[in-house]
Amino acid sequence: VFTATLLAELVEKGTISLDDSITKYLPDTLAQNPYLQKITFKHLANHTSGLPRLPENLDKVAKYNPKNPYANYSRKDLFHYLKDVKSDNQPGENFEYSNLGYGLLGELISIITQKSYSQNIKEIISDTLKLPNTVEKANPKTQKLTKVYNAQGQETPIWDFQAFAGTGALKSTVHDLLRFAQYQFKLPETTLENAMAITRQFTYFLPPNTDIGLAWHMNMVDDVIQLWHNGGTAGSSSFIGLVPDKKSAIVVLSNSALSVDEISSKILSKIANLK
Repeated sequence: VFTATLLAELVEKGTISLDDSITKYLPDTLAQNPYLQKITFKHLANHTSGLPRLPENLDKVAKYNPKNPYANYSRKDLFHYLKDVKSDNQPGENFEYSNLGYGLLGELISIITQKSYSQNIKEIISDTLKLPNTVEKANPKTQKLTKVYNAQGQETPIWDFQAFAGTGALKSTVHDLLRFAQYQFKLPETTLENAMAITRQFTYFLPPNTDIGLAWHMNMVDDVIQLWHNGGTAGSSSFIGLVPDKKSAIVVLSNSALSVDEISSKILSKIANLK
């Protein structure tokens, strides 16, 4: 959701269009790939690019560590994979959740802005909305990272990211994320608030009852719309949900790999059904 917000901010400023081909901003060696030429920013942001969930060379890179799988996967590795990538799925036709697509989106945003993913998050979102604990890398002097545990209850490393930062690099707190949610309910007045509104617009219908925005998943339940997104690593799981009609939001963060989706969905539905 944060990566999609960075994208929407570039759209709101007129820097790019959601319908621009991503190859406009990629090196010539990749721009020659006819499959990549068909992919737009919107396709990456709503998971209809046709790109797989993960690149086939993820575990082939030097110093690959299955307990920290993204730590050594660089932009060079990503571009090497994308150079000859192709798919039977035409961009825009089918929904297939792609961490690869969001990793690429984060890198494209960095190329366009000439700033790191971490800088973009800080300058455009965290500083503006006063989210001091929403960061890619925690400051050990002022911030404490919770230890995380796998599904068997064993402590496991917190994941590090390079080229996949746009997929899951951010650390945050319940307070910060609830503040982020509050801004989703505001009548947009600023560039960033307008960008957040863009992320909540329907871009793709996923049967039987889900609309996809830019990152957000949206369900209409008894005429009440719910927006949500989840996340997870080998040692943590998360969920953010909004019910705009009720101006209500929930954030669930866990330092366990066990999913919080089921309990979060139940809480969100209960809020949506409150009279």
